[in-house]
Amino acid sequence: MSSEDILVIDLNEEPENQRILSGEPQTRGMRSGRVYLTPGQACGQHSTKDREELLVFLAGRGELIIDEKGYFQVGLGKVAYIPKQTLHDVKNTGDEPLVYVYCVTPCS
Repeated sequence: MSSEDILVIDLNEEPENQRILSGEPQTRGMRSGRVYLTPGQACGQHSTKDREELLVFLAGRGELIIDEKGYFQVGLGKVAYIPKQTLHDVKNTGDEPLVYVYCVTPCS
């Protein structure tokens, strides 16, 4: 591994989503970004497909909605793991922005 393989990326403070890692060739398949949801906003239901996902919550509060498994309270200081083949959504249920970083990687 060389120093050219190491990435240090600044998270911005803008009220918008921010792509962090976009997958190959930047990484071996991992993708990530910072999501910014205003009060009442949701990211939209989607599936992890053949990937697993980690969510790290940086601000706010909300719900992680997992198809057929229910609702989980999330927000500042929480981390959530979502296995492959899982339908899910994240909704801001608070009165401040809900901000989190997602990391998605293919399962072998």
